[in-house]
Amino acid sequence: MTGAEYGTPAQRQQLLRVRGRTVAWAPPLLLLVAIAVIDSNTSGEFRIISWIVLVPGIAAAICGVKGTAAFAVLALVTYIEVDTAWPHQDQTGLPDFILVAVGGALATTACAVRVREERRMLHMRDVADTTRRTVLRPMPTPWASLEHAAVYLAADSEARVGGDFYDIQPSPHGARVLLGDVQGKGLPAVDAAAALLGTFRESAYHDASLAVVAERLEVRMRRHRQYVADLGGEPERGVERFATAVLVAFPPPGAPDDHIEVVNFGHEPPLVAGPSGVRPLPPGDGLPLGLGGLAGPRSGVPPVRRVPLAPDETLLLVTDGVTEARDADGVFFPLRARVSLAVSTDPAVARPRPLVELVREGTLRHGAGLVDDTTIFAVRRAGQPGQVRRARQGQNGTT
Repeated sequence: MTGAEYGTPAQRQQLLRVRGRTVAWAPPLLLLVAIAVIDSNTSGEFRIISWIVLVPGIAAAICGVKGTAAFAVLALVTYIEVDTAWPHQDQTGLPDFILVAVGGALATTACAVRVREERRMLHMRDVADTTRRTVLRPMPTPWASLEHAAVYLAADSEARVGGDFYDIQPSPHGARVLLGDVQGKGLPAVDAAAALLGTFRESAYHDASLAVVAERLEVRMRRHRQYVADLGGEPERGVERFATAVLVAFPPPGAPDDHIEVVNFGHEPPLVAGPSGVRPLPPGDGLPLGLGGLAGPRSGVPPVRRVPLAPDETLLLVTDGVTEARDADGVFFPLRARVSLAVSTDPAVARPRPLVELVREGTLRHGAGLVDDTTIFAVRRAGQPGQVRRARQGQNGTT
């Protein structure tokens, strides 16, 4: 998930603190002293004391309302003291006095407006963060006997969540994993993602068959779309909302099975990375969630595929923010080649956390900027591969 960007109130507060104490007062105070000293040591033909009006203006940008008001008063008093020390014929007089007084009042007012808007923005950010944690809930690691790592990058630096979604749901039937990308942007996409995740979390826990979980997701997407239409919502650009997704089922811990089950709803096929290399899973031959009806009433859900996944292999799932990232020449980000090179150089890169960091850095460096929300999600069985194998051998009665 993205943190606070440079230039936000939180960032400014951190930059203007030394050993936990604010030093926001230092720049305007130094400017005030500098102007007073320079004006006192120049000829009467070059007076800069009226520049002191800049002091409350700078304070308004970095200090609180009380601090700005204090600098406005201090600037006015300093102006009076410095100006009256000059001979009468060299004094700037009433016009500049009015300038400094009015400038201080306007700066204090501007500071009050700034502080109010910053508080409002921080409140809205808290609301957005709460929404993000609801849709993309934090998960402990390991979770459901899976080691995992994820990063979400918003194309809009001010956004906290978008149409990308992912989750792990433990169940009596093994861990279920879901990653997807809702078509479109903004709150409607977030709403659809939340609806799909809610269905996934319930169905993945209760239903033993991954095909049933997949069918419930397809039905949920259609119901959500109908609900939005009944409320009077209109599809974006005349296209019915849908979502590409990958649904994965890991066997329960200790189960004598090195296979996983995968249902691909028109999404980019995941990569499997391990000491033996990098390979893609079979491409998604199903339609996205919400469009299954186009294939006929009996073909709306893609088939469940069983694919091998060794204990020391990691499943890497990404959204199109990675696969569609382009450089200045329009060349797509070579995800598989980049991961293959890194894993062949250092097999430890195949673990979830370093693998996610590798793809994140590669995506950001490849393009001039993100053109779409980007999610990178990696999962593998928790524990050392040798321990997993021994547990399975014990289950089979082998030595």
